[in-house]
Order: sequence, then structure tokens, then C-alpha cells
Amino acid sequence: MHRQVRLLTSEVTGLEEQLQAMRQSTSWRVSAPLRWLSRQLGRKASPMLTSPGNNRSYVEWVELYDTPQPEAPDPFCARMAGRLQRPSFSIVLAALSGQGRLLAASIDAVLAQDHANWRLVVAVEPELLTEVEGLLARDARAAARTKIFASAPRASKAMAFNGALEEVESDWVLFLEPGDTLSPCALSHFSIEIAARSAAGIILCDEDRLGPDGRRSDPCFKPAWNLDLFYAQDYVAGAAAFATALIREVGGFREATGEAAGYDLVLRCTERLRPEQIHRIPRMLWHKGSPSAATYPTRGGAAELRALAEHLERTGISARIAEADGVRHVQYALPPELPLVTLIIPTRNGLALLRQCVESIVMLTTYPNYEVLLVDNGSDEPDALAYMAELDGQPGIRLIRDDRPFNYSALNNMAARHARGAVLGLINNDIEVISPAWLEEMVSLAMQPGVGAVGAKLLYPDETVQHGGVLLGVGGATGVAGHANKFLPATEAGYMRRGASVQSFSAVTAACLVVRKSLYEQMGGLNEVELKIAYNDVDFCLRLLEAGYRNVWTPHAELFHHESATRGSDFSPSKRQRFDQEQDYMRSKWRELIADDPAYNPNLTVYAEDFGLAWPPRVPWITGPVAS
Repeated sequence: MHRQVRLLTSEVTGLEEQLQAMRQSTSWRVSAPLRWLSRQLGRKASPMLTSPGNNRSYVEWVELYDTPQPEAPDPFCARMAGRLQRPSFSIVLAALSGQGRLLAASIDAVLAQDHANWRLVVAVEPELLTEVEGLLARDARAAARTKIFASAPRASKAMAFNGALEEVESDWVLFLEPGDTLSPCALSHFSIEIAARSAAGIILCDEDRLGPDGRRSDPCFKPAWNLDLFYAQDYVAGAAAFATALIREVGGFREATGEAAGYDLVLRCTERLRPEQIHRIPRMLWHKGSPSAATYPTRGGAAELRALAEHLERTGISARIAEADGVRHVQYALPPELPLVTLIIPTRNGLALLRQCVESIVMLTTYPNYEVLLVDNGSDEPDALAYMAELDGQPGIRLIRDDRPFNYSALNNMAARHARGAVLGLINNDIEVISPAWLEEMVSLAMQPGVGAVGAKLLYPDETVQHGGVLLGVGGATGVAGHANKFLPATEAGYMRRGASVQSFSAVTAACLVVRKSLYEQMGGLNEVELKIAYNDVDFCLRLLEAGYRNVWTPHAELFHHESATRGSDFSPSKRQRFDQEQDYMRSKWRELIADDPAYNPNLTVYAEDFGLAWPPRVPWITGPVAS
């Protein structure tokens, strides 16, 4: 019931956000039809504002925000048309036996592009040549700007694409399967991004599915480039533009990789690119229409697993790969000499919680080389004091006291100076270990080059998600951050299976956070001046991000979090002023990241943590036709 109430509240808030945006526009003030539209939206509120997986909801979203009207073309396309003639693009289509009938839609979508500098290369089996020539003869532009390449009979898709690549002379190339289509302004969007990112090698975009009836479904609104998520699943799924020189440099597609040829291609490209050379356009530019294209997430199975294993070997990464339900888990090898981990646990009274925390660590944790550092912040309950005295001095457990007024950042910073470990684990006293290998998982990630902080999958006692990574900007106009997939059942994978995939987030919570001590010291620890209690973990992670590290969240370290059981709510009257000051500090310091979290997508809501659709999206949208 609680979850249903939250979802309904999100729906109402999302509708208010949409109507407010309309009212602030000039057209709202002068247009009676838009006021009529708002009344129609009010009647549709309940079915419209649900999760992205609800196809009926997405159909209405497309009508409102992603459907140009014939009499009012997309202002972005109208503005960009004819302005950027560079770079040049080649759109490569590979049609194998039996796919000829799907080519018409793909060819028509290329002809509809507002960006003028494109060429079409079609690789077909000999038996399809006459059919394809007939399709191209419908439009003089198509015949003049298309090269037909006859592939070998029964050639694989990789072979066909490689043959077509020999005919490509453009700066950039896109690979379409028959039935796939592009938004009319797709090439314009790619052009703008390429112009702004001169060193870019790959530009990816959002995608959905286009049914035979023309209805769009299954939207995949992607984060920016996320290497860890890409290891777990092919979320790029071929919906990308590639620099032609890069494709040639890596040798094109490898036939031996079979159905994983596209995934393998991106992996090999990443070996030659820096992360900042891979960009994302948060717009729905690609519509998958090929019956052979797997419903997102793509599932290349054993072929993708082999491609990933070969990539890890080429890059010198020692790891095992497990796979479950279409998601891969890269299990990185720990160093031969296991680093000592200092688990820092600030506490005050709360004997039952503290006992549960410490004893679950000691009894269940299989990682052998750790110490527990208890930080007592002014406990005065005799039973809690007696328990801590009993623990102090036991093998692997130490107690230090700090009776200053509660300052979470200062307590952890002080404890870090006393830590003997090369790795720090910041642990709340209301955490309970439930997965024995949690620390192996988190330490193995934290020791990888380029990784900053590592966060765990934290569950409420009812086994719903409390923390699945931090989403910046969640909370609406004044929000700073929220927890991804909050209240999602622990056994469910969530949107884009992100609840089951290791991935990078901009931040993770310090309720259970592992980081190398050297990085903690390099960043100056937690901010104990402006952020004594709230958001200090988010700020710490964003400083790591700013310094070039990526913060990783793993679902393979599960723990219970009995959230804020000892301190109470941050929204009690006595704490509100302090919380507001900390929130203002965050919004001032990290304004740009909060407004556009690279681990999220502006087409998804900031009024809930469930990856629901944004009404309206936080990118310019196309005004669609008004349904009666």
C-alpha cells in the first residue's frame, strides 16, 4: 500500500510539473486550445503517469512530446536544417535473405533526414538486388545517393557490414538493420554533438521499438557512457554513430563473434578511446523495427560473454564473469595480498542495532583481512557502554570516543586518521550483513584503476530496495538527490535491469561505502564544515567524479539498512534549518550535475526514484497532435 501511495503521489506531481511548464509559456497565455489540452490531460492523469515499461503510457508520452505536427515541424529540425553540412554520414543497411520487405521503412527514414550530407550504403544478397533497386527507384535522391553492395550468398551480418564499409567515404557511419528507422532530425542531433565534441569517437542515443502498426513501445532512456553497465549488458545495442576512422582502425566487425558482433565492436572501440570520447544524446532518435532485434536489454548470451572475456584479457584485467537472467557480473580478482580494510562504525547508544551490525559482520563476512573501528559519539546508556567496553580490545576490534556534538563527517574523518587499513569502509550502525561475500565484492571493485567509491545494494527489512545508487536532482525543483529504485522488490531487476547490474552512479551512500584510504585522504575526507550530517557522502562522491574517478554501485553486495533508526528524521523542526543550509550548499556547489545527472536521463522523472517517465522531459520536446 505504501508503495502504491508513493506512485500515485508521483503521478500527480508529474502532471503538475507538465501543466506548470505549459502555463509559463507564451503559448499558454494566448492559446485557448492549450488550455483545453490541460483539461484533457487532467482526465488522463492516472493511466498516463506510470513507469516507462507501460506501453500505453509511453504512447501518450510520444504523442505529447515526440511527435511533430505536419503544420508545425520540430523547431529544432527547422533551425538546424541546412546549417550543418559537416560531418558527412553514411547509413549502412545490411539485408539478408528474407529481409527485403523491411528495407522500405528504413530507406524512407533516411530520405526524411533534414541533415543533407548523407549517403546510403545497402549490402544485400544477390537475390535481393532487383527488389532493392525497385525501392530506390521511388525517389530520385535515393538512387543518386545510394551505393548497393552485393554481399556473398548467406553471408553473416558482420560480413555484410564489413563489405559495405569498403564503400563508405564519410566521416561517420551508422549501422541499421532492416526495419530500423531514425527520427527525422537524428543526423542533425548527431551533427550538433559531433561539432561540440571534436574528439568524439562514438555518439549513442536513446531507442525504442517500432511495431508493425507504427506504435512505439519499450523506451530505453539511457545514461551517459557507463562502462560498468556496458559490461553487465549491451545497453548501447547498436543505436550509435561511429567515427569511420575508428571503425577502420579496429578492423570493423569480427565474424567469429556471431550475434555479439555489435557488442564486440564497441568493446574494441573502447580500448582505443578515453571515456570522454563517448557521448550520449538524450533524445529518442532510433526506433528498432527489425524482428531479429532482441527486446531491450539485448541478450547475446554466450557470444557476448566470450566477447567480454576476450576484452578483459586484452586489457589485462583479471576477472571471472558470471551471468544470470541476461545480466553479466564481472568478478574482479583481488590482489594476492589482501588489503586490510578498516570498517568505521560511528554509533551512539542503540545497543540492539549496534549488536546486530557488529555480530552480522563478524559472523557472516568471509573476507578475512578487516578490522572494526567503533566510534562512540557520546553514548550514555549503561548497556551500550558495557557492550562497547566488552568489544574493545577483542581481536580486530577497536573503540575510540568522540563526545563532540554529532557531526557525521567529522566522526568519519577522525576515525580515518586512526585507521590502519589501506581500504576504508564507512558503515552505519544500522547496517546488517546478509551476503557473506559483500566485502570481497566491494573491495575488488574499489581496487580497480579509475574507481572511486563503491556502494552496496541496501534493503529495508521488508526486502525492498532502500539504496540502489544515488540519482541527482530527484525531489523536483528543490531536490538534491534520491535513491535509485527505492522500494523496488529485491528480487526484481527494475527499469533497463539497472537494479540487477553493476554500474557507475554519480554517487553512492556512505551508509555502506568502500574506498581506498589514499583516495579518501586525497579528497580531504567528508566535508565537516558545510555538510555535517546530510549530503556529505554525495559531495564526497562528486569530488571523486570531478577528479576523474567513477563511483560504482553493485547489487552483489546486499545488506539490510534499518535507516535512521537512532537519529530520527532529518525533517523534524529542530533539524530543518540545518538541513536547508546543507541543501542550499549542495545546490550552489553542484548545480550543473544536479540539473543533469550523467547516470540518469532527462526524459525520466525527478519526482520519484522508479525511473518513470518525465512529464514533461527536461530536454526540448516536440509538440504532438492533440488526441480527442
